[in-house]
Amino acid sequence: MNIAIILAGGTGTRIGGDVPKQYLEAGGRPVIRYCLDTCFDSEEIHAIQIVAEQCWRGLIEAHLPEGNREKWKGFSKPGETRQLSIWNALTDIAGYAGAEDIVFIHDAARPLLSVDLLHRCLQGVQGHDGVLPVLPMKDTVYYSEDGRRISGLLKRSSIFAGQAPEAFVYGKYYEANRALFPEKIKAVNGSTEPAVMAGMDIVMIDGEERNYKITTQADLEKFQRMAGS
Repeated sequence: MNIAIILAGGTGTRIGGDVPKQYLEAGGRPVIRYCLDTCFDSEEIHAIQIVAEQCWRGLIEAHLPEGNREKWKGFSKPGETRQLSIWNALTDIAGYAGAEDIVFIHDAARPLLSVDLLHRCLQGVQGHDGVLPVLPMKDTVYYSEDGRRISGLLKRSSIFAGQAPEAFVYGKYYEANRALFPEKIKAVNGSTEPAVMAGMDIVMIDGEERNYKITTQADLEKFQRMAGS
């Protein structure tokens, strides 16, 4: 079984305002609806767990796609950090997930999840412990010890920018996160980090430029134009 965990608990503070970015309107519907449509429509996703604050759950339920609604298994509580939100979802799905099932983790603020990328993630994880979509670095990348002076030049061909969605074998990923409690998990910056720290076999696949995360007001306006707002 392939289980999608949709992260919608962020506050979107860099955009400002009272409404988190994943709930702002674009093309007549909230941003979160776009990735939900892709997951609900996909025959490769069998269950969906959504991480969201209580106050936004009514809005999400009102915008759940009508088709394949039985895939939706419920809500999880957001954590203090993104990774703790993932942990809450990993714990909640334990009632219906098997150790060999695949968890597919995606951000609600990445609305342009394509059917192709979803498919390639789920295909790519086969025979491995996890998969991460990446983009090559286009710019020259420098390293600085103090944040002011250049200490060195990094090899651009060996540096990649990670994206969501990421997919992992549930049992191994659960244990990789559990091993970081109580303190180390709070310092995790990316979903794949616990897997790497645990020595899991993680492979990279090509990401997509259009699969950007809405972080700034400019990002939101760009997507709203694309969505026809």
